[in-house]
Amino acid sequence: MDITNYMKAGYPAIYINTTESDRAIKSIHADKYESFAWDCLQGIVSPETNRTIEDIIDPLGALNWLSDRQESILIVQNFHHFLGSVEIIQAITNSIHIYKGIGSCLVMAGPHLTLPLEIEKYFTILDFALPSTKDLTAIMQELGDAVEVEVNLSAAEAAKGLTEFEAETAFALSLVKTKSFDPEIITEQKKMMIRRTGLMEFFPPVPMDQVGGLEPFKQYLSNRIKAFIPGNEHLPKPKALLLVGIPGTGKSLACKAAASILNWPLIRLDISSLKGSLVGESEKKMRQATSTIDAFGKAVVWMDELEKSFSGVKSSGQSDGGTTASMFGHFLTWLQETASPVLVMATANDISSLPPEFMRAGRFDAMFFVDLPTAKERLEIIRIMNDRYGSSILENQVQALHGWTGAEIEQLAKDSLFDGLDTAIANIVPLSKTMKEDIQSLRNWAKSRARRANDYTKNEVQLKVRRIS
Repeated sequence: MDITNYMKAGYPAIYINTTESDRAIKSIHADKYESFAWDCLQGIVSPETNRTIEDIIDPLGALNWLSDRQESILIVQNFHHFLGSVEIIQAITNSIHIYKGIGSCLVMAGPHLTLPLEIEKYFTILDFALPSTKDLTAIMQELGDAVEVEVNLSAAEAAKGLTEFEAETAFALSLVKTKSFDPEIITEQKKMMIRRTGLMEFFPPVPMDQVGGLEPFKQYLSNRIKAFIPGNEHLPKPKALLLVGIPGTGKSLACKAAASILNWPLIRLDISSLKGSLVGESEKKMRQATSTIDAFGKAVVWMDELEKSFSGVKSSGQSDGGTTASMFGHFLTWLQETASPVLVMATANDISSLPPEFMRAGRFDAMFFVDLPTAKERLEIIRIMNDRYGSSILENQVQALHGWTGAEIEQLAKDSLFDGLDTAIANIVPLSKTMKEDIQSLRNWAKSRARRANDYTKNEVQLKVRRIS
């Protein structure tokens, strides 16, 4: 990482945002400037030889040492742990003008943090990039040469987002397990990134044949995945799809199935779970979640019932000090600007509760309205549920189940195993009756605002019925 221009411009303090302090220290350099590293156990160390040249383990002593060095760079590790001391803060404040006068620079390398207000104005924050595909291929090449295994470029792509240490260990594990560089093993290790944050969770993708109906949606998605195939870089990649509709009609299931079509991992991002009690904690978690997703890459991000997470944006200033509005703003910016190969699949039941900024053109690549299943779709759902639970719902029940959601048909399949089919039908009151006015209102809204996810090409009375065993 070349910081020559910053040194020539007289920058006295730089913060390198990284979780790879060791790699950062080895790579940070500036032409015609000497570089040194410091930690609280080894003291002042030469990065080239890794030998201690000054036995100064006191952080205050390290700051004073740099004051006597002209045109030098001192890279300090884990220094953020000492920033709670008023002596350290005062020492940095006193030394900054000295560093600037003698052409030296204090460089802190560590994970993202909020610098104390007293010194934050002195620091320029730079991001240290994770290993590139070229870097990862070089690591793989070195490991492969030792055991005579060829490089797999797909595995190198799968490892993007990992640190150098994480990639090396993932490649080594793949060699031990399969004597090759297996992209699937790399991806499994990569999932640790998500698990370690505790902010998101993985869900198993659902095969698309487990989603009854919704053929227009399936066709749209199957057609758009061409943009993610190598060689089609000229095609615009879809970033986000929104499924709006009646509860229980398969919106969440369709999101899970999208991951199986793309053959990508499925990550659930729950905005509500990111909210913390401390000032700035929620916004920090939101930034951390989106940066982790960016680093992970090639994933379907499932966001369920958005209206519950963002419905309070307008009153956020009065109700939560602006926390929800701030999280919402960051999410919209990330959704618009991210260049990572991710597909956000979002669902909503009550579209009227979503902020208008969410609905403007271009925010989502497409918005689908998921209605009550048609007769053809109900027949597909009956077959799926009979196969899943071993129930015996008759095909001639398709007309009797008019107005039922997929979730209600699934409950019918389960209840019929205990109560019998007739009793189970009598005990379930579908939403089409209890929420008749709300459903009609949603349909009216969707007529000119959303694509239809359901297939209406088949007349409901032209279905051939038979018993399903």
